[in-house]
Formats: sequence, C-alpha cells, structure tokens
Amino acid sequence: MHTYARTNYSRLFAMVLGWVLLLVGIMGFLPFLGGSATQQASSLLGIFPVNLLHNIVHILTGLLGLAVAYYEDGAYARTYALVIGIVYALVTVLGFIMAPGTGVDYLLGMSVNVADNILHLLIAAAGLGAYFADSNAGATVRRHV
Repeated sequence: MHTYARTNYSRLFAMVLGWVLLLVGIMGFLPFLGGSATQQASSLLGIFPVNLLHNIVHILTGLLGLAVAYYEDGAYARTYALVIGIVYALVTVLGFIMAPGTGVDYLLGMSVNVADNILHLLIAAAGLGAYFADSNAGATVRRHV
C-alpha cells in the first residue's frame, strides 16, 4: 500500500531552529557555561561570544520559530525560513566585515566572532534551503507503508 506525504522542510527548520535558539539563548545567561547577563561579551561553551542582547535575540527568534512551526500546522513556516535565511545571510556578511579576525567585535550591539559568522552562514543556508525545498507546495512524495 502506498501513501502520499509531503515533508514540510520549512516547518521542520522552524521547529528545530526554534528549540535550538531558545536553548542557546537560555544557556547564554548561565555563567557556568560561559554565559553572561550583561552587555560584556562572554564566551558560551568557550567558542561563541554572547552578551545580553545576543541572548535576547536568540530567545525571541527561537520563540518565533516555535510559534510558526506549531501555529496552523506550520502555515507561516516557509515565510519564517525565508526571512531567517535572508536576515542571517546579511548578518553573516556584516559579521565578516565587522569581525575579520578571531577577536570579538560588536555587530548591532551583539558580540560576534568568526565562529559565530560561520554558524550564521549555516543557518542562512538551511533557512533558504528549506524555503526553496518547499517551493513546490503541491508536490507529494511517494512512500511505501
């Protein structure tokens, strides 16, 4: 017997990124993980610079991702994937301009370094990939059950 199902990659992207960003945003406030609740840059897990504004952006972006993933069965997830893809691509470009070395610099009040820029590039690629993967909304995938 065959059933026809379509994977909503944008919804999956919003769900996974939402949970990850929410968790990272919370972790960014925990000093024993290298986080901080001040605007002074600290090093989360010894790799990613974070500060108060960076943590808040992670939490809000994560909550928005979860909202679009679960609301109306992900009806707005594709728009979220596109917007996140574009915004994170711009943040990546600005981050590489602002933080060309391995040191910590500030981008719009958020601490960033090269590791952050690479991560932002991967998030942008995943968001845009999910958006374009769902471009044929009527497509179905044949599956054996």
